[in-house]
Amino acid sequence: MVKPLIAIIEDEEDLLELLEFHLKKADFEVEGFLNVQNIEKLLKEEPIDLLLVDRNLPGVEGAEFIKRLREKGYATPVIFLTAKSGDKEKLEGFEAGADDYITKPFKFEELIARIRAVLKRTKGEEQEVYQYRDLILKPKSRELFVDGESVELTKLEFYLLLEFIKNRHIVLSREYLLETVWGACGEYQDKTVNVAIKRLREKIDPDKEKNYFRSVRGEGYTLC
Repeated sequence: MVKPLIAIIEDEEDLLELLEFHLKKADFEVEGFLNVQNIEKLLKEEPIDLLLVDRNLPGVEGAEFIKRLREKGYATPVIFLTAKSGDKEKLEGFEAGADDYITKPFKFEELIARIRAVLKRTKGEEQEVYQYRDLILKPKSRELFVDGESVELTKLEFYLLLEFIKNRHIVLSREYLLETVWGACGEYQDKTVNVAIKRLREKIDPDKEKNYFRSVRGEGYTLC
């Protein structure tokens, strides 16, 4: 069973270490950060299940940072863990996009219970946003953003890319793609997997610099 992956952003090093210890003990995978410098990069590269965020952070206020992430399309669940305990401050946190708000001091047992409650609420639902490297896909509106710029795809191209992102780093055979993507889209006429991937590459990487896909001889394709 894959453990949920939680990223903690907390600038007090001693508390960060305590949080990492207790969350790992509770069977979570944990990545700890003292600032927000590498968080957006992490969200593009790793399937983060939850962000646990302080509001008093170096260089940026936590709620403002989460608000900016939400505006860019990141839908990763967020719990604020902060000393800002006023009603107005809690409202600011929820308006910025928080799924829960916990004030310091707190009990680790309660924190873990509330983390599990948020994960239970959000896990298994259809994701509103999928991220991979600099790609952001929104299945409900069928939108794709590459490095923040909107890129138009056909229905088939969109779901082909989505299938790869859902199965990142797994080699997908042509037979599997024909069944899951072509079958779901109802398009079989004179299109092959090879041609579709070539067209998709041209749209999302016109300068041929990013190498999103890798061909595995005799097996199929995988994301790089």
